[in-house]
Amino acid sequence: MNHAETYPIGNYQRSQKAKRKATVPTARQVCRLDATDKRCAGDTKGQTKIRAAFPTADGFLKTTFLPKWKEQQTAEALERPATVERDFYKSLSRLAKHYDVQPMPTRKFNHPYNIALALWDMETKLGRTVKNWGSIRVVQENDRTFIVSQERYDTGAKLYYIPIAPLYRMLKDPGRKHTARLLLSVCSYLYHIADIPYYRQEGSYLYRTYEMLWEWVMQDEDTEETKRYKSELHQAEWIGDHVEQKIFNRTNLTVFKDRMDSFKIRDEFDHECRMLAHKTFDLYSRYPNESVFGNDKRYDENSEDDYDNEIVYMEKYISFFADSEGWLCESLSECVNNEFNECGEVEEPTLTKRFDGSKVTGNDLDFENRLFTVLEEICYLLCNYKTER
Repeated sequence: MNHAETYPIGNYQRSQKAKRKATVPTARQVCRLDATDKRCAGDTKGQTKIRAAFPTADGFLKTTFLPKWKEQQTAEALERPATVERDFYKSLSRLAKHYDVQPMPTRKFNHPYNIALALWDMETKLGRTVKNWGSIRVVQENDRTFIVSQERYDTGAKLYYIPIAPLYRMLKDPGRKHTARLLLSVCSYLYHIADIPYYRQEGSYLYRTYEMLWEWVMQDEDTEETKRYKSELHQAEWIGDHVEQKIFNRTNLTVFKDRMDSFKIRDEFDHECRMLAHKTFDLYSRYPNESVFGNDKRYDENSEDDYDNEIVYMEKYISFFADSEGWLCESLSECVNNEFNECGEVEEPTLTKRFDGSKVTGNDLDFENRLFTVLEEICYLLCNYKTER
């Protein structure tokens, strides 16, 4: 099942640097960016045919060119290529062993093209074989030269906003109570273990955004329209607090497996909810203490990055929120899109590995691959839930 019920992030385009990414909502699902390419009008006459003035050989097409040396070489590196090459090839050997890849023999080429060619070769091979591959680069630090790799989960520039109001309506639906309780266990896992932000938590990004919408409505004239807006905001607060009390109860985790095992499937919606619960429980069993922010670069004690308002951080595009319908959702989407359009990049789960002789863990982004699948599917199911009448 490859559902996507999330929202796209503005007009974000991935920067060429190995940085993080962006997101933005649009009412019903995990969507992609808004831009659509336009085609150029065709010319019915076609192109003028041009022939070479003399016969040419095809040897040019059979020639292989070495990649250019893209890394900025320091004066020190150029002065001591033997030391740089020795450190580099030691690091390359560690990297190849870690990823189980056979590097191309490049020592016979002159410096620095041997290093450039080795990097190009490894970049190509790792891009084909390593899931969530990002990039590699050469680092010079304290008279040492070594390779650093980066693996990144591609969030697809989406908003992973989980609507709470449909779950509330499901709990009130006599025909869906058992389904709703199963999804309560899923949401309780996301709330307590995966650490997904909740929009009624003070300090969360969406809490501040809803507060801003309140301020705007309070400044408007008291009309029938503004009364409806205030009603939606009051309802979002009340439902949010009510459902949070339920998913806050850790009993939902204790009885998760029992609810799943005793669940009776009535239709396709129940079947999809049961499949989602199975994926979530499996994730919970494999990673009982893993948070969505576990591979957030800002939580790395070695990171020197400060909070940057031009970056869409993960807590901004992953969250529980009120509802995927109505004026409030449209206004929220507009606010988020406008802010994210001003940002240059989006933060994504990232693993950085240094092949400098220190211990390199075998960690990967398996947790993130599984978690974001769960997020997409629960967004899809709740956004498309309709109360039976």
